[in-house]
Amino acid sequence: MRAMSTGASNVAASVAARAAGSRSEISGIKRLLHDYKQLSKLKLSSLVVLTASAGFVAASGEHIDYAKLGWTCLGTLGAAACANTLNQVYEVANDRRMNRTCNRPLPAGRMGRLHALAFAAVCGASGLWILNEKANGLTAGLGAANILLYAAIYTPLKQMTIANTWVGAVVGAIPPLMGWASAAGELDAGSAVLAAALFFWQMPHFLALAWMCKADYTAGGFRMLSMVDATGRRTALAALRHSLYIAPIGLLAVLAGFASEPFAWEAAALSAYLVYGSVQFVRAPSQASARKLFKGSLLYLPLLLAALGLHRVPNQHNVDWDTLSARALDCVPAEVRLQLGRACAVLEGAATQVSDRLVENNIKCPSKAYGDSEELHAPRSGQQGQQLQSEEQQEQQQQPPMAR
Repeated sequence: MRAMSTGASNVAASVAARAAGSRSEISGIKRLLHDYKQLSKLKLSSLVVLTASAGFVAASGEHIDYAKLGWTCLGTLGAAACANTLNQVYEVANDRRMNRTCNRPLPAGRMGRLHALAFAAVCGASGLWILNEKANGLTAGLGAANILLYAAIYTPLKQMTIANTWVGAVVGAIPPLMGWASAAGELDAGSAVLAAALFFWQMPHFLALAWMCKADYTAGGFRMLSMVDATGRRTALAALRHSLYIAPIGLLAVLAGFASEPFAWEAAALSAYLVYGSVQFVRAPSQASARKLFKGSLLYLPLLLAALGLHRVPNQHNVDWDTLSARALDCVPAEVRLQLGRACAVLEGAATQVSDRLVENNIKCPSKAYGDSEELHAPRSGQQGQQLQSEEQQEQQQQPPMAR
């Protein structure tokens, strides 16, 4: 009996040990997946995919190719995950000094750089392959260019100049172009409307975030506009300007032929809310007003894209740049157009005057600058010519024979 009891105990212990080992393996896999989620910045990458899908839907005709849309989203997700991972590989030391990033896999020491680089390579290669095979070469080229722009240009610029925010906005404007290129096979005037919407939206969004996290960015060694703006007014005014720039996006989408009129009114209402938040930020720059603007920007984009999906019209791709410009000018009252024309004429005249003055006063002919002007080579006559010939003869006589 004692032997049987001992055997049963050993079996039970073995089963418990195996169960514990299985739980440990499952826990390890979960931790690894969580680290991959942080490396790829899954929430941000999902937003990128959403903007790419909006470009695809806007560029589609009577019928949306949902299979191709799914492949485009998957390829875009891989490209975004690659770029975000490379960004973190570059910024390990910076992330370690920031409260909001110090628990990421690399600065926390849960993963090595080689592991992260391998993850980035797999995501990037698979994402670009999918885009090239299931969409087209233009879409894959845009994806590759955006990885390069984000990881090799924008990321280093974050530690060099406050202009990095504007470069980062260009990165965010490319995914809708990728979706558009996947559906249409080309980029036209309408694609620029969506790209502009994403570019201008990012400015109030990230400027508000930069003000909220000013101390954290300073500790991380990043250069943001908020760091050279003690009062917050410059940051708030920049956010307001770009909130105003985004106001006509809905109208331009209608004029470009991929949305119906209700979208223009809904987009205007959403931009008015964004402008309101920016105005509050300008009037009283603070953590509270910046957070309000930031939350408003988070609501703006998904609502704008949802409205676009609801009011989209089959895209015939028959609106070029000239047509879009003419339609946009037709929406401007005649008197305003007249005043704008006069203002442009005045500016052109002033620029011409400044250019002429610079040429007249500051820019010399290279021959004159080096003493090789026409006066030196012009034929001489009279006493001046005889004096010059006499000087040349004296120089020749003074030279040693070998020099002659």
